[in-house]
Amino acid sequence: MLKVNNNKFLRGDAFEIYPEDDEFPNALKILPDAPKKLYLIGNPNALKEGIGIVGARRATPYGISCTRHFARLAARQGIVIISGGAYGCDSASHKAALKENKQTVVFLGGGCNEIYPVGNERMYQEVIDKNGAIVSEKDWDYPPVPHSFLARNRLIAGLSKALLIVEAGLPSGTFSTADYAIKYNKEVLSVPGPITNDNSSGCNKLIYDGAKPIINDEVFLNALFEIYGCPLNQDYKDAVKDIEEKPHKIQDSENPILYALCSQAMSMDDLYKIAKNYSKGKNPSVWLSEKLVAAEKTGKVAKYPNGMYGPVLKS
Repeated sequence: MLKVNNNKFLRGDAFEIYPEDDEFPNALKILPDAPKKLYLIGNPNALKEGIGIVGARRATPYGISCTRHFARLAARQGIVIISGGAYGCDSASHKAALKENKQTVVFLGGGCNEIYPVGNERMYQEVIDKNGAIVSEKDWDYPPVPHSFLARNRLIAGLSKALLIVEAGLPSGTFSTADYAIKYNKEVLSVPGPITNDNSSGCNKLIYDGAKPIINDEVFLNALFEIYGCPLNQDYKDAVKDIEEKPHKIQDSENPILYALCSQAMSMDDLYKIAKNYSKGKNPSVWLSEKLVAAEKTGKVAKYPNGMYGPVLKS
């Protein structure tokens, strides 16, 4: 392992790590398409077999909140969180680990001196400051070009003993990471979502093909125990007692819009059809506006980037 003088943007120790070095993770060394060298800023000892958590860049509030929740649960069990640093679910997983003051590893598509996305520079610095690592197989100043991200995804899958897919469309870069995980015989976990949501089509397909569906905290923690041997010597509910992102129990029987949106994402056209059935002589548009505002105020539903409304875990 060669320590180098490299503080172009991110502050921290910088290294070039070769397959013959002890610090080069065996999980990557044994890959059929193993990297020839790793460039790293931060702590080389963070390169442990952790859990990869990936999902859509244009994630829904549901996807972001699920990512935060399960990433924090895994981090609390001492498992390194591994992802790709992109906006959306990737960033949410890293930030969840950082909130727990636990290690997280960011695999970049370009070189470590090519901060991408640019808006995540502060998060990357915090990753380094909190004993994690920013890593790439590309030279320090290699540009973040599209094909390098697909190659990067194999490293996320390779270093992960298990891969959790939170949101993924078909096709998508996220789904390509799952393909690598399957190719490398890794455990694949998937968060199910509404069949009406394109962001969940990849997750649901993975479950159909045999991925373990992560339907609640108990299932997830049991999976961690089976895969990582985490000592779950307490009731699983205790492990989540201080985590804010918990599923809501729906008790509002007077707002059918809230009930509908907590089960699936819906467009305004679909919501208007419900309004026509339930507005009882009131202007459906006015009734819908009132019920939608009331539903959003509960924090149980939110507007998605594509204009639809749907469920979200409390954050």
